[in-house]
Amino acid sequence: MSKLVDQVVTKDQAATVKYTSKDFQTNQDVRWCPGCGDYSILAQVQRIMPDLNIPREKIVFVSGIGCSSRFPYYMDTYGFHSIHGRATAIASGVKLARPDLSVWIVTGDGDGLSIGGNHMIHLMRRNINVNIMLFNNQIYGLTKGQYSPTSEFGKVTKSTPFGSIDYPFNPAALALGSGCSFVARSMDRDPKHMQSVLKRAAEHVGTSFVEIYQNCNVFNDGAFFQLTEKETRDENVIYLEHDKPLVFGKDRDKGLKLDGFTPSVVDLKDGIHSINDLIVHNEHDSTLAFILANMTYNQALPRPIGIFQSIERSTYDHEMTAQIARETAKKGRGTLATLLNSGETWEIQ
Repeated sequence: MSKLVDQVVTKDQAATVKYTSKDFQTNQDVRWCPGCGDYSILAQVQRIMPDLNIPREKIVFVSGIGCSSRFPYYMDTYGFHSIHGRATAIASGVKLARPDLSVWIVTGDGDGLSIGGNHMIHLMRRNINVNIMLFNNQIYGLTKGQYSPTSEFGKVTKSTPFGSIDYPFNPAALALGSGCSFVARSMDRDPKHMQSVLKRAAEHVGTSFVEIYQNCNVFNDGAFFQLTEKETRDENVIYLEHDKPLVFGKDRDKGLKLDGFTPSVVDLKDGIHSINDLIVHNEHDSTLAFILANMTYNQALPRPIGIFQSIERSTYDHEMTAQIARETAKKGRGTLATLLNSGETWEIQ
């Protein structure tokens, strides 16, 4: 299903627009530090855009403040580089005013989860039909290396020289707890996986939230190398695939089973356990999504990567449009003058 609701451009018209990834590249010099994971995310977004069959003039990227927030400059679409933490608020207004647009929010772990945290949770609660990409590098990069809401406990930074005493947010669990209907996670060093997740996010009707592990090679280099590098990835990452058992390991010889609501790792070669004992992933099971998201900081368990949850529920923008149409049919369009002079009014002598 297309992300666009009540689209002005028909599917047939959209299908005649044939783009390549180069059509989404601007003439701006990309100004991220050499080696930054943001380059990979930008490249994957530009690669999937032609597959969405949406005209460029129907696409809007909205960002806040941070390294990730340069993104709209590099996408040859409409865009806003807005203010700190308020990308979600501005994007909500864009989508409600123009439901025919495909709206993407680009934010970081600081911009989206610190100053913008309140806007973020309420956007997801309302299920507004937009896409959120949260670049998580577990550090403040633009302001030169302070700890962020996702930095690990004990993290030594310029703002925490003796180690952070804050416990980090778990972005996936936060999104699920906020009622987000599509929650996923990918990594900058797994481009094919990122492309597939972003395509699914674009197709989803409702708020999609994609956390992307992104290396900051200047202020937090290697934060995710255990999960992204070939030598260690297979033993530390478990990929979530709908309707498939949760198996991992270099030799695909480990899996996850549930003891009540507690996941544990089992050895598939021990002669005791088999693939039939394992959790079968179900994107439509909210309880399972929470269990998997809560594995994030458990060092004894592999890190889940993929789509935690994809469920259908009514979107705020659809309900708003329908409500306006119903009331207009009952009462007519009215005028601003009538509105201002209706109800309780006072004359001041």
